[in-house]
Amino acid sequence: MSSLLNRYKWLAIMVALWLSVIRVTEATQEKSESELAPLPLSEIQRFAEVFDKIKRDYVEPVSDEELLNNAIKGMLSGLDPHSVYLDASGYENLQVDTEGQFGGLGIEIVVENGQLKVVSPIDDTPAARAGMQAGDLITEIDGQKTAGMTQAQTIELLRGRPGSKVKLKVIREGEKKPLLISLKRAIINIASVKSELLQDDYGYVRITQFQRETGLSLRKAIAKLKRLSNQNLKGVVLDLRNNPGGILGGAIDVSNSFLNTGGIVSTKGRDADVRNSYSASEPDLVEGIPIVVLVNGGTASAAEIVAGALQDHDRAVIMGTRTFGKGSVQTIFPLNNDAAVKFTTARYYTPNDRSIQATGIMPDIVVEQIVELSAANNGQSIREADLPGHLENESVDNAVNRLSAVNKDHQLSEALKLLKGINIAGAGSQKQG
Repeated sequence: MSSLLNRYKWLAIMVALWLSVIRVTEATQEKSESELAPLPLSEIQRFAEVFDKIKRDYVEPVSDEELLNNAIKGMLSGLDPHSVYLDASGYENLQVDTEGQFGGLGIEIVVENGQLKVVSPIDDTPAARAGMQAGDLITEIDGQKTAGMTQAQTIELLRGRPGSKVKLKVIREGEKKPLLISLKRAIINIASVKSELLQDDYGYVRITQFQRETGLSLRKAIAKLKRLSNQNLKGVVLDLRNNPGGILGGAIDVSNSFLNTGGIVSTKGRDADVRNSYSASEPDLVEGIPIVVLVNGGTASAAEIVAGALQDHDRAVIMGTRTFGKGSVQTIFPLNNDAAVKFTTARYYTPNDRSIQATGIMPDIVVEQIVELSAANNGQSIREADLPGHLENESVDNAVNRLSAVNKDHQLSEALKLLKGINIAGAGSQKQG
């Protein structure tokens, strides 16, 4: 009798919760009666039975809160890799990410098919310096197996006090054995936009991820490049490689900075609130000069929005390798216990109505990355500057160092060559006219 009473007690609780959700949905979204599905009483009863069975017979006592939290996590994790339950700590971490500072390793991750996968390391962080790569699978964190963990759980393990150490076991494609990587946590200050002037007045802008202030940071970077080139900027390389995405608004601001008119991105979902389209409304910051956008397999989400918009408008040449292919939009819904749920509410589409979900963006020009050209391939002999630990020449300016960096980055080198070729071709056509 007691068991039966318990079962119906939990059934009553589940029904009350369900009715509460429906009331909120009706109040906030004004759904018509025809849109509301009938209450799934048999499924709720089954849930209550399992809940009651665990409460009575599981090997160790489990609190109601833990069971219900696990149920919510299960609902979300079964939808797609980007839908998650965020407890108070996880929600706080997510908010910190969007502001651009946190303590940890500097690594963007996703749980995919039950495995913890690296989307990309963030520049100038412990993860990047340790050589972690997009596509790495993290199987253990300090000896704890990651299989079956949620994204929030893994973030909790990866982050910690600056200066503390963490050991990762990593499976990497092409490696016969798992790699053991030891890293020291640090305060991760993410400068989302970095820029410098390359040779012959060509600009280089790297966006590491999209934050709330990325658009403003880009405008400042372009203004700086114009000053450094004496208002004679000839072309820009926009580097979105290993950019895991971020705030949708940041991607729209960046796209708007290089387009005069036309669509940027549209989002389509079941709810009218997420069906939106965004168009360019500001003058092109660089006034039509050539742009090459560098992308690779770590270019994801908001970064793909920018690449897709500039590609569809023929505003830039996309160069590199196929992008990650995350064409979905997640919305965060705060809960009343300082937690939140984040789940997919829409797909986004490029100006030409392309969805890149699971397919990615194919570059206009495919250029594989060559980490470092050998002396034989370069046709050059080893020089003093190639020797590890060599003394620097104090009289050499930064332009030489920049040239060396370009030559070691095959994709960047090809992008710079293309920009110069476009300018030469443009000058030739003007002379003929």
